[in-house]
Amino acid sequence: MTAGNKPICGAKTRQEESAEYCGLRAGWGTSHPGTGRCRLHGGNTPGQKVRAAQDIAEQEVRAVLAELDVQPVDDPLTALMQLAGQVVAWQTATATLVNRIGDEIRYEGGAGAEQLRAEVQLYERAMDRANAVLSSIARLNIEERLATISEAQAERILGAIDAVLAHLGVTGVQAAEAKTIAARHLRSV
Repeated sequence: MTAGNKPICGAKTRQEESAEYCGLRAGWGTSHPGTGRCRLHGGNTPGQKVRAAQDIAEQEVRAVLAELDVQPVDDPLTALMQLAGQVVAWQTATATLVNRIGDEIRYEGGAGAEQLRAEVQLYERAMDRANAVLSSIARLNIEERLATISEAQAERILGAIDAVLAHLGVTGVQAAEAKTIAARHLRSV
């Protein structure tokens, strides 16, 4: 909820006869001012802190996304390959974090409960995502499809070169030499 341009707490007050809502600024008296419930309405509880952190992260992502010039994906196969590279890089980065913590993958949380460190949870999720993306690539046979597309594009280009050479009247040894040079250049590109 917002009051003007400023977000408010918006928690329902205890006054049952009127449907009043808290008008304090969102996150007032908490470690997350401007987001979530105020201190008087549970804003300092662990759950509200996590929710506020998620809301803040989502707002930051939306702001970055708004700045990006998002273009449609013209080549989904190549985009999936790029995504796979990013996912594997993320998995490697999280593995580095887990290696830094050494043997301390668990810690004792509130009320003596043993908890798994966040770095380990991130690493597990990264491994799951890498597995999902790489499995999709293997199942879809993307490497072979990309090679087939490249070969078809090269054939079309060489066909166009043939047509240009024929139109210009270039034949015989000169035409064969021009095709060889074009094919060599296409392979290097």
